[in-house]
Amino acid sequence: MTSIYDQHLDRNPANFVALSPVSFVERSAEVFGDLPAVVHGARRYSWAQVRDRSARLAAALRAQGVGRGSTVSVMLPNTPEMVEAHYAVPALNAVLNTLNTRLDAPLLAWQMAHCEASVLITDREFAATIGPALEALRSTHGRSIVVIDVDDSEYTGPGARLGTLEYETLLAAHDPLPQLEGPADEWDAIAVSYTSGTTGDPKGVVTHHRGAYLNAVCNAATWTMPQFPIYLWTLPMFHCNGWCFPWTVAMQGGTHVCLRRVDAAAILEAMRTHGVNHYCAAPIVHSLIYNAPEALRAGISQQVRGMVAGAAPPAAMIEGMARIGFDITHVYGLTEVYGPASVAVKRPAWAGETLSEQTRLNGRQGVRYVLQEGLTVRHPETLAEVPADGQTMGEIMFRGNIVMKGYLKNPAATAKAFDGGWFHTGDLAVLEPDRYAKIKDRSKDVIISGGENISSIEVEDALYRHPAVVACAVVARPDPKWGETPVAYVELKPGATVTAAELVAHCKGLLAGYKVPREIRFEEIPKTSTGKIQKFQLRERAKSSSAIE
Repeated sequence: MTSIYDQHLDRNPANFVALSPVSFVERSAEVFGDLPAVVHGARRYSWAQVRDRSARLAAALRAQGVGRGSTVSVMLPNTPEMVEAHYAVPALNAVLNTLNTRLDAPLLAWQMAHCEASVLITDREFAATIGPALEALRSTHGRSIVVIDVDDSEYTGPGARLGTLEYETLLAAHDPLPQLEGPADEWDAIAVSYTSGTTGDPKGVVTHHRGAYLNAVCNAATWTMPQFPIYLWTLPMFHCNGWCFPWTVAMQGGTHVCLRRVDAAAILEAMRTHGVNHYCAAPIVHSLIYNAPEALRAGISQQVRGMVAGAAPPAAMIEGMARIGFDITHVYGLTEVYGPASVAVKRPAWAGETLSEQTRLNGRQGVRYVLQEGLTVRHPETLAEVPADGQTMGEIMFRGNIVMKGYLKNPAATAKAFDGGWFHTGDLAVLEPDRYAKIKDRSKDVIISGGENISSIEVEDALYRHPAVVACAVVARPDPKWGETPVAYVELKPGATVTAAELVAHCKGLLAGYKVPREIRFEEIPKTSTGKIQKFQLRERAKSSSAIE
């Protein structure tokens, strides 16, 4: 039924423009064109220059036939070219596919074939992997691709050019597009990102311009990020498009401080030299910072604010960052919700709590982002919401505009993920009385021993409280008597020593007896490039090898 408000009040170019984060770049170039936008070694670009370079890249890609529905893959570290790709590709209404720089050649070839990429922009550092990937793309998948080589002035290591086009030469050969426009329809795909780190079953997560725009805004609102932040790229931009922060920094007219390599010395030096005040990282990267020698932190006088996600952060990490004066905000999400989509909002009253209680409160997954329509904990089959009692477990589910379009070429997985009108995360959690969600475990990581459920996260948290432990992971090991028992994989801090018996005794002081690891294995723990521990590999180890004590 129509009303008077439906008559002669139509959308038109003056009152409706599709939401796209590309618009943030145009605004910052227009308003803050003279201000710094990118710092990378000796290279410096203003917002006017970044906009110009991005528009030149867009023009060059258009000349290669890139347009709506085309896919452009990129194999790049955190460099200016990666920033520019996040602006140029969406401006053509094309789809950006950021490749994980730690993947092997067959998987890279499979991903580029699956998303039907027509162009690859690649840094020569990765030639040893990309070369075989391109060959597999041709021989196994029957696809050819235009290759654009990036020869970063800050990289002096080995690696050959693989294509016929060179990035800087290509930019110089094209006039910039008059405007970075974005899509006609905000529901159009902006990126396809593959989930490959923790399940062994890659799925192409397709996200849209509307969601990227809204989540970029949410990042700033959630963090109360001021205008002109100085943001350090410790988080790989290939991971969930850098949690949408390439666009958040553009929105705020901030400065991208690029970092090719992530280690404590490089991070702290960048913070000191450039006055960095914001960064994002997985828990293990934050741990590198607070475990670094105090001398490396000397001279950092500004308030540094970090955002942590990627795994349930150990209490020891949150406490450690608080002790060195870094302000940490805990967010939670997945690739399917553009990275973080919920936050442990810090209430004013928390400041009066003990450090231990603040750590507990801040360690929760929290509440939905302000522009995400729903976050709840529900029974995975009945979809009934669990009571907010802090005890009843269910599955975290999201609903709203900051949720993917679906999985590329995988309608069955898409339908399963959206069953009942909610996106199912697979993370098991409780709702606490204040309605903050608290993850207990991934559904596949719960250990069932003698009929009792053991949260691997709870056991890991106990291990992290030992001063010698820098990284750990707990998985189930088959047991003829109990069905499953917990086994812990542990990495120690440099120079630290501790025995398996000592760690077991430490855990006994913090956990119920049945939750204490039956075995401790001092081994290197496999991780993704974002620092997430690959438990599926550890589960295989636990099934096939004996304990090392």
